[in-house]
Amino acid sequence: MNVDANVSSRINLMRIVLISGIVFVHIPSDAASSPYEGTYGAFDWIRVFLTEALFRVGVPCLSAISGYLLFRSGQENFSYAKTVRTKAQTVFLPFLLWNCGFLAAIILATSIGVGDGYLPDPLSASGRDLMTQVLAVEDFPVNVPLYFLRDLFVCILLSPILAWLIGRAPILTLTVLLAVALIPELEIYIVLKRSILFSFSLGIFIALQQFDLKALDRFAPVGVFLLLATSALLATAIFFTGPSLPDWVQFFRNALAIVGAVGFWLLSAPLIKTQLGQRLAKTGSLSFWIFCAHYPLLVFFWILWGKTDANFYPLFFVLSFALLFPFLALSNRMCRKNFPRLYAILTGGRTKRSTSPTAHHHASRKFVTQQR
Repeated sequence: MNVDANVSSRINLMRIVLISGIVFVHIPSDAASSPYEGTYGAFDWIRVFLTEALFRVGVPCLSAISGYLLFRSGQENFSYAKTVRTKAQTVFLPFLLWNCGFLAAIILATSIGVGDGYLPDPLSASGRDLMTQVLAVEDFPVNVPLYFLRDLFVCILLSPILAWLIGRAPILTLTVLLAVALIPELEIYIVLKRSILFSFSLGIFIALQQFDLKALDRFAPVGVFLLLATSALLATAIFFTGPSLPDWVQFFRNALAIVGAVGFWLLSAPLIKTQLGQRLAKTGSLSFWIFCAHYPLLVFFWILWGKTDANFYPLFFVLSFALLFPFLALSNRMCRKNFPRLYAILTGGRTKRSTSPTAHHHASRKFVTQQR
């Protein structure tokens, strides 16, 4: 099945929009600036809306895109050996390099007394904990967002089994995986984020069934409205019940993280027709660069903020987001221009300006980051 230009552009647009939204989720905070304290009123609700509701859909949606692109040409044209070799370079190798790079930076910073109380101490970690910090074996890696690349690679390794199950018993398979994703506190240990396994499989299902991805575009206004309305409702429930959420709120949050992908996809339909949407769809490898580099930079901002006497957290929240993207865009451009080979490795070969459908995406003031 071919992916037409409109769908291809919308997939690229979704990547940059969702990854930019994921940045909100990882802006550091501490106990004193928790939104559940209600210190900043409406601003705290907006934080919950962005980080706990609206952009929780980012990872499941990106997972579905990955599963879809992997099988868009049909199961009969899928080469497992070739896919694993390719994804080892485009997914797993960048995960290792970016994560180990941040780990090395942490070791250097802690050795000179920078970041005490903000950063983990790899040198004093047990062998088991160090393996998790490096490879995300049992928990999130030191570069927290990169757990997605770890889970994605696991899904790729499991893809023939998932495709076989979906090809023979799609409803049963997806129902079981959906239940696994929605049930609070359930651990399966295969992936760190349970929703990824379902969303990736859903993408496979959509590809194998050759669904028309533009069939629901006429319902875009309704879909976007429902996405925003349900996100606002969820944010309100979380705001008044958090941080220890009751099971029904966790279930609601898990469900919206999955179903919300439809709303974002429908949003891409009118957005791709705008000049802004067209420009964002052509950012190419920048989205992957933002995804891999944003967390270490946010941690650095948080350390600098801790050295000041400023206590107005909304200022940090806004400034960190405003400064992050120009810095990442500049560093992306400089590395691409001056170190093209290194850039190609760090971005998993995503060196084209606009990726094509075949380029598959692939104690003291300690901070508490919303880990997704």
